[in-house]
Parts: sequence; structure tokens; C-alpha cells
Amino acid sequence: MVNSMLTPASTPHVALFGECMLELQGQAFGTLHQGYGGDTFNTAVYLARCSAAAGRAVHYATALGDDALSSGLLARWAEEGLQLDLVRRLPGRMPGLYMIDTDERGERHFSYWRDSAAARSYFDAGCEARPTPLEAAAETLELLYVSGISLAILPAAGRERLFALMQGLRTRGAQVVFDNNFRPRLWPDIAQARQAYTRAYALASTALVTLDDEQALWAQPDASRQLAQCLGLPPAEVVVKRGAAPTWVRLAGETAFQVPTEAVAQVVDTTAAGDSFAGAYLAARLQGASAADAARAGNRLAARVVQHRGAIIPMAAMAGLLP
Repeated sequence: MVNSMLTPASTPHVALFGECMLELQGQAFGTLHQGYGGDTFNTAVYLARCSAAAGRAVHYATALGDDALSSGLLARWAEEGLQLDLVRRLPGRMPGLYMIDTDERGERHFSYWRDSAAARSYFDAGCEARPTPLEAAAETLELLYVSGISLAILPAAGRERLFALMQGLRTRGAQVVFDNNFRPRLWPDIAQARQAYTRAYALASTALVTLDDEQALWAQPDASRQLAQCLGLPPAEVVVKRGAAPTWVRLAGETAFQVPTEAVAQVVDTTAAGDSFAGAYLAARLQGASAADAARAGNRLAARVVQHRGAIIPMAAMAGLLP
């Protein structure tokens, strides 16, 4: 990955686009803990934390409503150090909601209420003829991060605008990172999902791939075959996450290699394991680390995150991991 000179903190040189929702965690009809999270948002927080010492600003692009819950989210995002100038606020809209039920093995089960969430309308709702804040900032971006969920929540026209933004960034030499997070229920049919993923991989300079998700997308039961397909994807930099198994990394023109994960005595909650890996990996790469060292940093943070409940662990729980 190209490493650029740092720019002033007011410049949106790193942006992540997606959705952050209100979160309820616990047992249905039992005690529920209120929070918030979302794949790209979780990555943004961990990227900001891991980049703070380097003075790198991290901007989160999404849409919220003009309600009190949206205002509360913005206040908390600011406390995490995220830059919020790329957020759109849409009158009369609200953030989405999801509930996580975690089983005895730490695995998550999700229920969503997001069909009318504001983030779906980031690229529309009156802005068809003019650029969104994210599009307007394109010339200052050095890196844009999107996920499969970023694609899935958008209507077709909005998805096309996001693809056009990704293409424009690549054309001028900026980095585009695509994380494959695949949620079948967000797509009307598998053919549309596969087409969108194929386009996203073609536009990305870096692919962060969860092998299980890619197997689900392509209905491939053979993990070794899917791994080979992942390592042959178009991006110059491909990272394949496999849970507790070693992480694969392939750079253009080089032989793929593995980076061991870190053993965890007890997994409490796997929420944001991949998201935190992405945040630490990208922070390390942007600061000049090798892909191998960046993968080690990602695996270290993910191992710490799965030992705590919730997507965003307390800053104190990251002691010893930050530069």
C-alpha cells in the first residue's frame, strides 16, 4: 500500500463510508444493554485509536436523522476522535437498530430494523444533482474504506455513485479498501450481490476478506478452493482472515504468506473481530509497516477485542497495543 505524507488534521485524507446503528445486546425479553455499532464504524474507531499518535484524521461518512438519537451518536463519535464533516443529517429520518444475541461460544445472532435508516439515503434525498460531502472531498482523500454492507444498504443509484467515487479515486492514485462483509439478508438476490462484489474487487487496491463470508457468497463448501480464489482476486493487496487460523496475505507479484493469529483462552464475544483487525491493519500500513507486521497488529487487536463484550472495547482494554 502506498504510504503518503500526513496532511493537516482538518483534511479528510482517510474516510470510511457505511452505517452505524443503535445496538441492543442481551437476551430477548431480558436485560438489554444499549450501545451502537456497525462494521465500517467499528473499523473507523479502531483506525482512529491506532492512528492518533501519528496525528492522522479519520473521517466517517454516513447519514443520520435530525432526532435526539442521531445527535447523541454524533456526540459519542466525536469523543472517539472521529471527524464528522462528511456526515449528512436528513430531516425526519432516524438511525437503524439491531439486536445481538450472543450464544455460549461467543458467536453472534443478529436481528435488524434498518429498512428506513437514514444511511441508505446518503447519495440521494435531494442531492442527486450535487455532490455529497464524501464526493465533494474526493480530491483530498488518500484512502477510502467501504464494505460489502456499505454496498448492500444502498439503492441501485446510490451504489452506482459509490462505484463512480471508487473509480475516480483509483484513477488519480488514491487507495480504495474493500472489506467483503457479506450479509445475505441485506441483498434481494445472490446474483446482485455477486455482481456488486465483483465490481468492488475490480475497483479496490486492497481487499480484506473473511473466508467464511466469501464461501457463503459463492456457495463454495471447499475452504481451500475458496482461499485460492481469494488469493487470485484483482486487488494488489489481499488479506484473508480465517478466524483463529493463520491469516493469509498476498501482495502483487509476490508469493502469498501466512501470519499466525494469537491464541485466546476464552472468546467472550466475536463482535468486531474483523472490524478491529481492519482498523489496526490499515493504521499500521498507513504508518509504513510491512503487510506482515500490519497483519500481526490486526491479529493482536482482534484477539484483545474478542475477550470483551460489544463492538467497541474500552480504551483501557487496548493498553500495550497502541503506538
